[in-house]
Amino acid sequence: MSMLKEFREFAMRGNVVDLAVGVIIGAAFGKIVSSLVADIIMPPLGLLIGGIDFKQFVLTLRPAVGDTPAVVMHYGVFIQNVFDFIIVAFAIFMAIKLINKLNRKKKEEPKAPPAPTKEEVLLTEIRDILKQQKERI
Repeated sequence: MSMLKEFREFAMRGNVVDLAVGVIIGAAFGKIVSSLVADIIMPPLGLLIGGIDFKQFVLTLRPAVGDTPAVVMHYGVFIQNVFDFIIVAFAIFMAIKLINKLNRKKKEEPKAPPAPTKEEVLLTEIRDILKQQKERI
């Protein structure tokens, strides 16, 4: 029973739960960006280079013979994945830059100095009186 309790405490730690949420959101974000690249960016880019779909770029290493399938290197898919990575990295960079900018604004907001305590007011008055007496001499 103590092993189960230990595991539950481990699994419910704040860091583990935060990490799990981050991984799930990251996976969903990755799907969105992959769709953005595959369905929105790559078709016009393929059209610009002559109507070619990047996924069709292949290098046949060994042609199909009989029942043996061809050995094919799909470098077009690799190119698309590179675009995916660049866009995801840029999106994360921009998000972190925005978060840092917002955090900096919070830190840079001028805070009003705290009101002086009664002791500080009294000491300031004593200092001023001593200064006036010294100037009279």
